[in-house]
Amino acid sequence: MFKKIITRFALVIILQSVSIFIYSAELPIKPKAKYVFYFIGDGMGLAQVSAAEAFLAAHEGQIRFEPLHMSNLPVIGLSTTYATNRLITGSAAAGTALATGFKTSINTIGMNDSRTSPLYSIATKAKAKGMKVGIITTVSINHATPAVFYAHRPDRNDYYEIALQLPESGFDLFGYGGIKDAKGKNNDLADAYDNAVSNGYKIIKGQEEFLSLKEIPGKIIVVNDRLEDDEAVPFIIDQTPKDIPLSRFVEKSIQLLDNPEGFFMMVEGGLIDWACHSNDAASAIKEVIDFDMAIGAAMEFMKLHPEETLIVVTADHETGGMALGNALMKYESNLNLLSYQKVSQPVLKQHFQEFRNTKCKNGCQFEEIFPILNKNLGLGKEIPLTGYDSAQLKLAFEASIT
Repeated sequence: MFKKIITRFALVIILQSVSIFIYSAELPIKPKAKYVFYFIGDGMGLAQVSAAEAFLAAHEGQIRFEPLHMSNLPVIGLSTTYATNRLITGSAAAGTALATGFKTSINTIGMNDSRTSPLYSIATKAKAKGMKVGIITTVSINHATPAVFYAHRPDRNDYYEIALQLPESGFDLFGYGGIKDAKGKNNDLADAYDNAVSNGYKIIKGQEEFLSLKEIPGKIIVVNDRLEDDEAVPFIIDQTPKDIPLSRFVEKSIQLLDNPEGFFMMVEGGLIDWACHSNDAASAIKEVIDFDMAIGAAMEFMKLHPEETLIVVTADHETGGMALGNALMKYESNLNLLSYQKVSQPVLKQHFQEFRNTKCKNGCQFEEIFPILNKNLGLGKEIPLTGYDSAQLKLAFEASIT
């Protein structure tokens, strides 16, 4: 894999602990929420949120933090996400805790930590009470975080088996990634999409068909027109007008799920995690902003139903260990430089693979691939390179291309 050099960020947080004691008798009695939004930023820690806010401010030429929608919610707190058998958690264990209220073991989906009994999610309980339920994610709908709301499996990698359990939930809407391993790991099993259809689901394909719906036609699985690796939606940095932005997907889902009994909607920003795994700061920040725009759509709905709407925004864990500055740069920061990045790390990798397969059969030089860096990252043009930068890029080239 091409080894990119990219700015990484972190946030030093100073927390003041304040104890506030309020007698329950003094608390106003509020009605139970009729409309519940549960936003989960996969891999979205404080560093990712702060980096996005600093990026937005830098875009306006300012050194500060421009608050996201989520930062304007009235109650903010911190939570621990460790698993029962490991301090460093994963999406399956953390997601199960977020969905069911019970911690579990690493890689476990919707089961107790010994993997002997199922744990049932808040979405399942909402459905049992007559609410409509939507499960929305930018990655595959049988990936760990969405799966914990409807499936019960001992291993998060049981993608096919998880997909077969999806229709058993009876949830009203799934989207907008696809189904990973829909025909099994070896592509030789009965299609999970067909199984969903035989169990009463309709497959809605693409923006035009989805946005044209006037009402929900029974139970639906909505799939974006374009899907990338592992049946995920393209990163927002790579999307075209043919793709459905997450915020628009949420807006339409609100319209389709709205009913007298209310609804529960889980929305996962799954690609935040994937960008951070790739050390792709620009894509991570833009995924956080895209995720936050979806939160903004929910907040607009809340203005119409202020006493009946609950919005919860959280994360399963942080990914990447983002770090702010370095001694070489004298700890200066210029987040605007990330604006010159035009593609995500996976797409950049594709460009280099294509170049290697077509131009490097008999060897090639670093200078030959440099236009790819210039075009897609702005290196050497909008972003001047020092001798040290060029040397590091050349080392990465020699390790991954030649």
